[in-house]
Amino acid sequence: MALAPRRLKPHCALLGALLLAPPMAAAAQCVSLQGQLVQGGLVWGQAAPGSRVTLDKNPLDVLSDGTFIAGFGRDAAPGAELVVTGQGSCTQALQIARREYNIQRVEGVPQETVTPPPEQLERIRRERELVRNAKIQTLRRPDLLQAALAGFQWPAVGPISGVYGSQRVYNGEPRSPHYGVDVAMPTGTPVLAPAAGVITLAEPDLFYSGGTIILDHGYRLSSSFLHLSKVSVEVGQEVRAGDVIGEIGASGRATGPHLDWRMSWRSQRIDPQLLVPPMPKP
Repeated sequence: MALAPRRLKPHCALLGALLLAPPMAAAAQCVSLQGQLVQGGLVWGQAAPGSRVTLDKNPLDVLSDGTFIAGFGRDAAPGAELVVTGQGSCTQALQIARREYNIQRVEGVPQETVTPPPEQLERIRRERELVRNAKIQTLRRPDLLQAALAGFQWPAVGPISGVYGSQRVYNGEPRSPHYGVDVAMPTGTPVLAPAAGVITLAEPDLFYSGGTIILDHGYRLSSSFLHLSKVSVEVGQEVRAGDVIGEIGASGRATGPHLDWRMSWRSQRIDPQLLVPPMPKP
C-alpha cells in the first residue's frame, strides 16, 4: 500500500529551526521525502519496489512497495548521503538543519541527587539491557509501519513541560540530554497509544524511568512512555492507535506527575513532537 503524500506541521516552538530545513521539493532529483530533514527528525520515502536504499552506506529497511524510513539524532551531522540502487538508481545529498537546544546550568546541587548510589548500579545496568533488548529486535510488520507513518496522535493532552534536546549541567557536569516531550497531567490520566504497534517492554518500576512501556511500530521505529503510575499492557500485546496502555504518574526519577514520551529509530533518538500536530487545547 503506497502512502498518500502528507506535509507535517511543525510545533510553533520549533518553527525557527525547521525553517532552515531544505524544501522537500528538492528531493525530486532522487526520491520524494516526507517528514523533517532536521536534527531529531524522521523522514520516509518510496523508491521503486525491489530497490536497495542506503543512508551514509548503511542499508535501510525497504518494504515491498519501496517505502523506507530514516531518522536523525539530536546532534546529527549537517549532511548525509542517500543512495538508491536498482530501477531508477540515484544519489542524493541531504542537508540536515541544525537546532538550538535549551541548556540550563545549575550549581550547588547535592551530589547524591545527581549520581545514583553505588548499590543501585547493577540494577541500572540490568534495566538498561532490558530496554536495549526491547529496541534491537526488528518487527517486520509493514502494516504497522504504514499505519504509523499515516499519522501519529498525542498519547496525552495537556501542558508541555519539557522538550526534546534540552539539557542540564549540574555542578559543571553535563547530564544526558532530554530525548522526549513531557506532558504534565495528574497521576492517573490515561496514556493512549499514539499509533499501532506491539508492546516489547512493560515494566512497572525501573530505577530512572519508573513505570515504562516500549511500543514497537515496526522496523525498529518505537515509542517509549516513562514515569507511569500504571502499566496496562503486556509484552507481545498488539494495540491500535488510541488504545489505553497505561496511566501518567511520577514513578522513577521524576519530580512530579507527567508523561515523558520518547521515540527511537534504530539507535537514533528522534523528536516525537515533529510527528504530531500542535498540542490540542484541553
